[in-house]
Amino acid sequence: MGRPLRARRQATLASLAAELGVSRTTVSNAYNRPDQLSPELRRRVLETARRLGYPGPDPVARSLRTRKAGAVGLLLTENLSYAFRDPAAVGVLEGLALACEDAGVGLHLVPASPGREDVAAVHRAGVDGFVVYSVPDDDPHLAAVMQRPVPTVIVDQPRIEGIDRVGPDDAAATTEIAQHIVSLGHRQVGVLCMRLARERNDDFVPPERQSSAHFHVQRIRLEALATAFSAAGVDWSTVPVVERFDHTVDDGASAARQLLDAHPQVTALICTSDILALGAMAEASRRGLRVPADLTVTGFDGIAEAERAGLTTVHQPVLEKGKAAGKLLLGSADRLAPKIITLKTELRVGSTSGPPRTIEQPWFGP
Repeated sequence: MGRPLRARRQATLASLAAELGVSRTTVSNAYNRPDQLSPELRRRVLETARRLGYPGPDPVARSLRTRKAGAVGLLLTENLSYAFRDPAAVGVLEGLALACEDAGVGLHLVPASPGREDVAAVHRAGVDGFVVYSVPDDDPHLAAVMQRPVPTVIVDQPRIEGIDRVGPDDAAATTEIAQHIVSLGHRQVGVLCMRLARERNDDFVPPERQSSAHFHVQRIRLEALATAFSAAGVDWSTVPVVERFDHTVDDGASAARQLLDAHPQVTALICTSDILALGAMAEASRRGLRVPADLTVTGFDGIAEAERAGLTTVHQPVLEKGKAAGKLLLGSADRLAPKIITLKTELRVGSTSGPPRTIEQPWFGP
């Protein structure tokens, strides 16, 4: 058996400087402050580094010295795959990534799936600041972020006094879609909403749970619906609201099934997201219901799939939301006071909303 090959000793900053006959500062500047060197000198340093196998300055040592990690942390209290699966989350992530690219910094996704109480990932994250995306106000990971001495920007929720935040005016946007439904003549309505708290509840939601929801966006949207329909003479306590902990099209379909089985008189389903609305449309199709002749369905977000389906929905600029959050975080050192950015929304009336069916046009679900 032959003798094992001996690994060549890796070049260091000092050995590279000696090889080139320059100072260690000059070598460091070639990587960290290239504007301090002539193009020719920097090219010679980098070519020699490649030839000698020098990997560049140690990023850990550099971060200890500069107290900068060169990365932004994104806290999303979902499984990491959600950030790449949910269309609205994908848009926010893309926008944030674009802001990081423009600033020349990295993006670190902090794992914090639902039900996980261990916040060590937040404490270990080597980041210069956090973007917190849509978490409940009692989330332990949020509390851990707030303990870190770094800037923080919240996207959507929760609302925390003195902390930068980016998001739409959910109350105004939801009121607009509620008034659209009211103007069409609907009074027998039902609501499908996203998760209201950290504990799972895949069931009907009583008014007390609606008003005490720890997810502010969902609570505000439900409050806006209650106000708008109460003004139209509807007793909100009689309006069925079904919650889903998970956010998938299948969950939207099962929520619609649960609600329509118990309340077949409903003529409109108002969904607090497009994903739930797409599921509701699938369930309507399964029952042989015509949308909107037999059942009006609306959503919220304005994702591409909803647009293709002709869904009546509130469109919000999710990519711009992520980009604005990144810019706000990366520019926070220049400000003395917190900033709130309210993004514009647009009600887009599609083909899924229309007048309610009349008494002469009943339907009988399975």
